[in-house]
Amino acid sequence: MDHIGHVGIIGGAGWLGTAIARALLGSGIVTGHQLTCSYRSRKPDNAVECIWTADNRRLVEQSDVIILSVRPGDWEEIEINAAGKLVISVMAGVTVESIARRTGSSRVARALPNAAAEIGYSYTPFFVASSQPRDGDVVSAIFRGCGVVDAVNSEEHIDYFTAMSGSGAAFPALLASAMMNDAIKHGVPSEIARRAAQQVIVGAGRLQEWNGASPCETVRSFVEYNGTTAAGIITMRENGFDTVIEAGLEAAFQKARALSDT
Repeated sequence: MDHIGHVGIIGGAGWLGTAIARALLGSGIVTGHQLTCSYRSRKPDNAVECIWTADNRRLVEQSDVIILSVRPGDWEEIEINAAGKLVISVMAGVTVESIARRTGSSRVARALPNAAAEIGYSYTPFFVASSQPRDGDVVSAIFRGCGVVDAVNSEEHIDYFTAMSGSGAAFPALLASAMMNDAIKHGVPSEIARRAAQQVIVGAGRLQEWNGASPCETVRSFVEYNGTTAAGIITMRENGFDTVIEAGLEAAFQKARALSDT
């Protein structure tokens, strides 16, 4: 896309701010001279090559796009005036209305990258509240370097994805942990059980990406084959696998909504 101007990341010293900064520079969407990152106490030792400052107001003044990458609990300490600028938040639970009110901007977006942004494999849904039609393209371009992006048409979807994709590796790790523990119960050495469970998750993701099949199609193909995997799938479902997943996601979703209400 066309030049998006100067980008500033408030909280650029954190792991997510750093991941976004590296993605921006790696994709070539900005140069080091067009990117400013702020830090709270000191510039990180492994800092990306860009402009660094401890002054968020200075960052805002010289930026066209401001990314808020701070903990939601630290949000109330941020005092900036970003009127007329595009403000993108990656904070969970902080609403567009709250961001607009505190920053003075009428061009606000919320994006939700997860931990896989560090390696370029994040899933990032985003919601834009702006009268500028190009702002959605800017948000998409920024986070495409972190992985796959999707625009959603409801801010509530961002709260839902806080519970689902925002978990990053946590839910697949929960499945891998259960598989690993079961293998250990069957006498498999713990290190071998760990590697086997991890590789199942890694290989499944890579295969899903390679063949392009939907998860439902993958499950159906194994069930229709009617082998050992089908026996496992059918028994897991009979014992409430789908119900447990739905309940867990609902609990996480309600927690995300509660954050938005505070």
